[in-house]
Amino acid sequence: MSPEAAEILESAAPAGGRMSAADRREQILIAATAVFGAKTYVGTTTDEVARAAGVSQPYVVRLFGTKEKLYIEVVQRAYDRLLDAFRASIPGPAEGREKRLGAAYTGLLAERGMLPVIAGSTAMGGEAEIGRVARAGFSALWQCIRTEAGFSAEETRTFFAIGMLINAVVGLRLTGDYGSEVNATEVLDECFPDAVEKFRGLLPTVDEPW
Repeated sequence: MSPEAAEILESAAPAGGRMSAADRREQILIAATAVFGAKTYVGTTTDEVARAAGVSQPYVVRLFGTKEKLYIEVVQRAYDRLLDAFRASIPGPAEGREKRLGAAYTGLLAERGMLPVIAGSTAMGGEAEIGRVARAGFSALWQCIRTEAGFSAEETRTFFAIGMLINAVVGLRLTGDYGSEVNATEVLDECFPDAVEKFRGLLPTVDEPW
């Protein structure tokens, strides 16, 4: 797990004393987001999530039930976090709105696995419950950008296309090729034109499990 993700996990726990049930639940969701984001729903086990969260596998099952139910909570949490970030960035001058929304999107890189979880959920429309949650989440994001942010249909399409490109960069772990492989370098420069080094520090590398 990245130092950033470890810091988030640590911040989920109160200073001193026992962790509350709500804090422990959040700790597991943070760990599950990182693991599912790296290994996908199919490739992840609840045992791996438990190890990442520092709890036992039976405890994870007791809190969430099945792996599917845990994944659905992870997906719902990711869409909710992104929707909240978009809505918080909308107020302000119209001319800077697209840049603020883009910063809200890339800001989710601070929690490892958040964007890959959203991207991964879009490939699971054939799963009855997971697909339902993913479709609702995607629809809410589109509605937010299209209506609340006031983008045209074309502007919304372009905004989402850039987001999907960023998801590909994160999922492919291209950051290690920056500066040595011309296409990876160009893609990263295009995705993060103002702060490529900052975001390279948040992106997973090929030698990290998640």
